[in-house]
Amino acid sequence: MQSSNRPPPSRAPLVTVGTLALASCVASAALARPNVIIIMPDQMRGQAMGIAGEEQIRTPCLDRLARGGVYLPNTFANTPVCCPARATILTGMYPARHGLVTNDLRLRESLTSLAERLAEAGYATGFVGKWHLDGGYRMPGFVPPGPRRQGFAFWAANECNHSHFDSLYFRDTPEPLPIRIFEPEVWTGEAIRFLRDNRDRPFFLWWTCGPPHDPYGAPPEYERLYDPARLRMRPNWVADATPHGSRQAIARYYAAITAVDAQVGRLLDELDRLDLTDNTLVLFTSDHGDMLGSHGLTLKSKPWEESIRVPGILRHPPTLPAGRKQDLLFSHVDIAPTILGWCGLSVPAVMQGRDLSGLLQGEAGPEPEAVYLSYHEPRPREGVPAGWRGIRTKRYAYARFRDRPWVLYDLEADPFEMKNLADDPAYADLRARLDHMLIEQMRRAGDDWAIDLKEPRVFYNGPAVYRP
Repeated sequence: MQSSNRPPPSRAPLVTVGTLALASCVASAALARPNVIIIMPDQMRGQAMGIAGEEQIRTPCLDRLARGGVYLPNTFANTPVCCPARATILTGMYPARHGLVTNDLRLRESLTSLAERLAEAGYATGFVGKWHLDGGYRMPGFVPPGPRRQGFAFWAANECNHSHFDSLYFRDTPEPLPIRIFEPEVWTGEAIRFLRDNRDRPFFLWWTCGPPHDPYGAPPEYERLYDPARLRMRPNWVADATPHGSRQAIARYYAAITAVDAQVGRLLDELDRLDLTDNTLVLFTSDHGDMLGSHGLTLKSKPWEESIRVPGILRHPPTLPAGRKQDLLFSHVDIAPTILGWCGLSVPAVMQGRDLSGLLQGEAGPEPEAVYLSYHEPRPREGVPAGWRGIRTKRYAYARFRDRPWVLYDLEADPFEMKNLADDPAYADLRARLDHMLIEQMRRAGDDWAIDLKEPRVFYNGPAVYRP
């Protein structure tokens, strides 16, 4: 298996969006039909990349990708939980509409997906990796060809399994194929096969892997790169608060990211070899982040930056100038509409996100003023008392429960969210304005607090499905 474990290149500073001229980048007729690749590891927080300023982690291939395109530091998971996030990316809808309000439910086949829309337009569609949209049956995880694949024709995947060195996956028959090496290496091999088979037509590939999701770990050569005792911890990290946030866990988390980075390098190298780089839109992101002991908390599902902020890198050489950093608010619900817009296709009316392709390519226009955040659980889970709703503007992070405010941070003054202003009388007016914004965002999302009081698992023919 070839390796892309290279020393991290020097990080040239990114230029700001400013007054960059884009007129010379918009000429070719082929731009209406770019290839599309979404690369998405699981549970990778947006801070854990060299390009994000985390110099102690080695992500040379991601840094290379960002230097060739646009880095979007304000990229967020609307619902920082696996299944809701994946369904939001695929449908362009919030969980209150697509129905996957929690994990291990099945996405309704009647919904319109990004893959279906692109397939209708003549794209070859391929899914490789962890699916986790078919409801409840994590392993062995065979999803038969047909509507349950939501528009993907090429298939090399399993439903969900976080045994990163010993797993199974499927193509088009129930006969499982073993995985006995670091799982992302297998997914990359299958992705390369898809690229080679479809190099002469427009394609859409979604590549997603389990790491760096817990249990944290990577091949030994990557784990040797990180000494737990020498890690510099985030100012909001609480020592020994949780095993998932120990120095050892974070070192292994970083090692997994570096190992995934090498697989990203393999994909980028293959695009170069196939002469596909110039007309392929590449998006690198994740389904949610990981607290890793920040604020003494663990895993995802929280409104803090380590949970909601995910990687955001876009590269498309004909339309995006290299080395740009853009602070546009961009979230999962915007991904499907934005990709459709980039491909010159109409956005279905049922999609709730915005087509931001024009803004990302330098056009003038109003930007999103806030990202809507939601977590739908009627009972305590992973350290969260119950369901919450929130908004993230460029300056403020705010979340509340149904009956009371929870957290409010001024991120300009307090980027690590160390001072909670939610109960401070001096910020009552600000809190009232944010509550007003939140109510409007809930209305637009079709969300309601009553959803959290319902039992989400309604069964028909076996799989679990939420019916709003």
